Amino acid sequence: VCFYFDQCVIMGIYSALAYGLSSWKLFSLLSLPPASLFISLPPSRKPSHPQLNSFIGHMAQGGRGRWEGTLSSLPRLPNHSACEMGELTQTGVVQHLRNGQLLRLSYKRHKLLPPNWSTKQVWVETTGRSRTLQSGMALLYGFLPDFDWSRLTVHHQWSTLFCGSACDCPARNRYLEEEQRRQYRLRAADTELERTYADMARTLGLPPRQLRAANPIDSLLCHLCHGLSFPCVAAGSALGSGGCLTLAQFAVIRRQQLEDEVDRRRVGLYRRYAVLATHPYLNRTANRMERVAKVNALGRKPRAGGEEVFTLSSAHDVTVAPLLSALGLEDALFPRFAARVVFELWKNMFVRVLYNGEDVTFHTTFCRSHDRNTAQPLCPLGNFLSFVKKDMFNVLNATSYHNACYRRTG
Repeated sequence: VCFYFDQCVIMGIYSALAYGLSSWKLFSLLSLPPASLFISLPPSRKPSHPQLNSFIGHMAQGGRGRWEGTLSSLPRLPNHSACEMGELTQTGVVQHLRNGQLLRLSYKRHKLLPPNWSTKQVWVETTGRSRTLQSGMALLYGFLPDFDWSRLTVHHQWSTLFCGSACDCPARNRYLEEEQRRQYRLRAADTELERTYADMARTLGLPPRQLRAANPIDSLLCHLCHGLSFPCVAAGSALGSGGCLTLAQFAVIRRQQLEDEVDRRRVGLYRRYAVLATHPYLNRTANRMERVAKVNALGRKPRAGGEEVFTLSSAHDVTVAPLLSALGLEDALFPRFAARVVFELWKNMFVRVLYNGEDVTFHTTFCRSHDRNTAQPLCPLGNFLSFVKKDMFNVLNATSYHNACYRRTG
């Protein structure tokens, strides 16, 4: 989210993780969409939100907005009688309405957006998935209730990395492949995990390899976060031996996931991948901040309606996770449902970074060593600009994004 105003600028990337089923394969194989997990939005059902009814009505007017590319063909609201793959649930919509409302309350006193905000001042972008579009719309509505559709353009990002025209990077792909091989070796060496997968597969009547490929942790998390029991198969069923998946099995998978995060940090392959994966997005963010800083330094007021004031990027867990790693926030766990990262630029050219509402600025690589006992105990914008333009490539022994992406090794 980005805000460009006299007092502060906030940028960030919002993860549309609050969707119903991220691992839909397990359900489609079982043919067990939970009856209590509706993909529709009756305001009378819990969880609800005071803005839910008006949000539904406002989305019905979305034809008045401008939708880039194929976004106009996507549904603006979840509306299915049963779970379909990767759909946002009512719980997810409510989470994002609350996120937007929290932002509105936090920045209300700064009067960030003028009442007559222009199309250029509010920038909204999303990938081409219905769950990210719907998540972004819910958060935007929570922040700007009853916003004027005629002023809004929703931009399409085709890549989950939000890399625009700078997506080509051979070295990034190599690091990702190496990281995936590391993950596989660690999982294959975990005998308890393999036994657990075999037990789960036997219960459900699936080949263990097929169960692994379905990534059951996502599906089980969906059940857990919606207060539902884990999937069951009736005894004597042709599907499997019968019984239910258990919390103990979930705990084994989650334990291995946490151990994988520790090993990931130790080896460092993911950090190298993350730097190259997120530089295009961070570079756009830095360029926006730098433009505002230059206008401020010259003592001029920003052109009316000329610069972005608020930028919302509705993305995925695979967008947010490398962003956290690239910033040096290695202790942050894998993004939870409806995770959010916010960048703020303050009037005197200082930056602040928040993750799920917590100030993590002085945990980032670019501001970890800054002396907070000075007269200005905030992180200078120059630290962030220097990090994005050159310092973040130190881990790759490179001097630029192009150099890091195309340099031959070995």
